[in-house]
Amino acid sequence: MSRYEKSAACYESALAHIVGGVNSPARSFKAVGGGAPVFMNRGQGAYMYDVDGNRYIDYLAAYGPGILGHAHPEIVATIIRAAQNGTLYGTPTPWEIELADRLNQALPSLERVRFVSSGTEAVMSAVRVARAFTGRPKVVKMEGCYHGHSDFALIAAGSGPSQLGQPDSAGVTESVAKDVLTVRYNDLGALEEAFAAWGGQIACVITEPIVGNFGIVNPAPGYLQAVKEITHKHGALLIFDEVITAFRVAYGGAQTLLGVEPDLTTLGKAIGGGVALGAYGGKAEIMDFVAPLGPAYQAGTLAGNPLSVQTALTSLDILGRPGTYERLENDGAYLSENLMAIARRHGHTVQLGRNGSMFTIYFTDRPVVNYAGADGADKEQFAAMFRGFLDRGICLAPSRFEAWMISIQHTRADLDETLEKAEEVFAAMAQR
Repeated sequence: MSRYEKSAACYESALAHIVGGVNSPARSFKAVGGGAPVFMNRGQGAYMYDVDGNRYIDYLAAYGPGILGHAHPEIVATIIRAAQNGTLYGTPTPWEIELADRLNQALPSLERVRFVSSGTEAVMSAVRVARAFTGRPKVVKMEGCYHGHSDFALIAAGSGPSQLGQPDSAGVTESVAKDVLTVRYNDLGALEEAFAAWGGQIACVITEPIVGNFGIVNPAPGYLQAVKEITHKHGALLIFDEVITAFRVAYGGAQTLLGVEPDLTTLGKAIGGGVALGAYGGKAEIMDFVAPLGPAYQAGTLAGNPLSVQTALTSLDILGRPGTYERLENDGAYLSENLMAIARRHGHTVQLGRNGSMFTIYFTDRPVVNYAGADGADKEQFAAMFRGFLDRGICLAPSRFEAWMISIQHTRADLDETLEKAEEVFAAMAQR
């Protein structure tokens, strides 16, 4: 009997009516050799359990939101209490006010905020507001950074920084592509070139301050401050996409950790405590362009719903406790550095990208500082590592461009068990 027999059966059933058998392409196993993905039916603490009854130590963390682990008792209690009072009103609630105040305390750049339901929605809205405020059409983004699946975000790089991009997805029009420029992350010269060519038309620069979408890549010293200075010199706005980093790398976000404040910020994932929630916000004079005060329209039936907002407040309570991020930092360093040592001891050439409790192992001989470096890492080696860990009860994201993520419910025993499995995985890979 296969370890994944019931998952395979679920996949066959899913293919009948769910596109590709999955509700997000990130859940597909296409990038790791194909086949049926594992279907989970329970999460508890640092673990997930699949439909075949296999237990996994979870480092997927739902691609970021799972910083509190699964079924945290305080989160469960909040969800029950909120549901008993009704999950959706379609009116303002007092909890929205409290959450907005709490976010401003943690991220002072958020003078005004608007709640939405997803990171994609937050980014789409922030870019619209930037265009409304500046009266300009063009957006600069960094190669390889993912900002959701709205049309502007799915534009591939042109042949150079001054060249307009091309649609990276069917259904995205050339007319959208003409307003998007893509430059390399950690490359100030490329950004300068883009502004030299199009400066008077650029509304904003959007970037992940710490990259989380082609693995974990940190900004070079002084890079973000220089990006801000260049952007402002040309009258454009700076947007930090902190959907992954906010309340993951620090209480607040990368901007509080690194000391660089943007004009606008997008949030999601960790702030929701495991339920759907996003937000965008920034300087009052910019956010006042959002309806009903200004001409930039954005609305949402589920925006700021009482269940999500109350869960977010509990999440911030938990994350704000003394020692939380120190422990996450220590666990991230302990696990990642020991994994690297084990891989190298078994003859593998690897590089590490890490910030706090999230990290990526790249199978390459060069440090990764941009998307080209991440894309050059060995795909087959990653796939072998992914499968080796999966078969031994360690759940990772099925993509070499994603991160391992540690939750507050992982114990040192969980990390040590992972390292024991790593000895087997990397030894087996060396014999391939």
